Amino acid sequence: MQLRVQAMVALCLTVAATGCGKAGERRSGDSVHAAAGTDARQAVTLHADGPAPLDYTPPPDSLIPNDQLGASIRRGLALVAHTTDSLPQYATGSLQCASCHIDAGRRRDAAGLLGVHARFPKYMDRTGAVIPLEDRVNYCFTRSLAGNRIPTDSREMQDIVAYLAYISTGVPVGRHVRGEAMPQMPKLTGDSARGAQLFASTCTMCHGVDGQGNPPAFPALWGPKSFSIGASMAREERAATFIRHFMPQNNPGTLTDQQAFDLAAYVNSHARPDSPGKENDWPEGGAPYDVPYSTKGHVAYRPPSGRLYARANVAGSIVPPPASVMKRAAPARTGGR
Repeated sequence: MQLRVQAMVALCLTVAATGCGKAGERRSGDSVHAAAGTDARQAVTLHADGPAPLDYTPPPDSLIPNDQLGASIRRGLALVAHTTDSLPQYATGSLQCASCHIDAGRRRDAAGLLGVHARFPKYMDRTGAVIPLEDRVNYCFTRSLAGNRIPTDSREMQDIVAYLAYISTGVPVGRHVRGEAMPQMPKLTGDSARGAQLFASTCTMCHGVDGQGNPPAFPALWGPKSFSIGASMAREERAATFIRHFMPQNNPGTLTDQQAFDLAAYVNSHARPDSPGKENDWPEGGAPYDVPYSTKGHVAYRPPSGRLYARANVAGSIVPPPASVMKRAAPARTGGR
C-alpha cells in the first residue's frame, strides 16, 4: 500500500521537497524544539546527526488524482476533518482529528502531519516498540479522541493512510520536515487559579463556562467527551504550546507563555476519560516530566482532580504493541508419552 500510494501520486505531480531549515534549528523526535526564552517560535540549533528538516509544502487538493486512489485520499481527508460524523463508533467524544491537527494536518507547527508517512515505521518510546503508521493513527483515536481503535485492515484506515501519504509526497523515507508536530515551550509552571480567570475572559465564547464546547466546531476541553488523560494534550507543556500559538481562534498568538501555561493547568485540572493501560507507558522509563499519571520511574505530575471517566469499551481503547511470533506459547501436551 505504501509503495503504491507514493508511486501513483508521484506520477501526478512533482513536489519540490528540497531546502534547509533556518540556521539554528534542531530536531528531536517528531518535534521542532524551540530554544529557551519567552517565545517558543525562536530559532534553535540543529543536531549534527542528520540533515536539516525539509522546507516542505504538501501538494494541494486540486492535484489529487481522479481515480480510485484519489477517491481514497479524499475519503481520508474527510475522515480527518469530520471524524465524529464519519466514524461515530470509533470517535465517540467531541474531538475531530483536525481539532488538534489544524487544517487537516497541513498547518506547520500545529501538530502537523506533513511528511509523517515517510517517518514510519518508527520506534515510539511511549510504547517501547517499533510501530507502523496505522498504530500511530490508532493512538490518536484511543487517546486524543478518547475513542476506539480502527481495524488496521479496514477501508477507513487505508483511506486515512492514503491521505497521509499524499501530504507526504516527495519526502524521502525517514526525513523530517519543518513544522511537523508542535514547538516546545520553555519549562514553566501553570497557575490554575489564574487560568480560571483567563478562561472566563478568553475561552468561554467558544468552549462555554463549563468547558463542554459546541461540537463539532468547538470540542469539550474536559469531561467524558474530551481527550483522555493519556493524550499528549493532557500534558501541561503540550497543551500550553497549542494554546500559546493557536488560541483563542479569533486572536491567536496574543497570550504570553505564562498565560498559556496557566490556562493549560486549569483545563487539565479537570476530570476526563481514563486511558486504560496507561501505567504500562514508557516501559523503559524516561516519561516526560509533566505526564499526569504514574508510570515506570515517574510519579504523576499534577493529575486531574476528581475521578477519571471509565471507558465503555476498555479493550477497544488499548492499542497493543506489536508482538513477536517467536514468543508464542508452546502447545500443551494432550496425553501420551
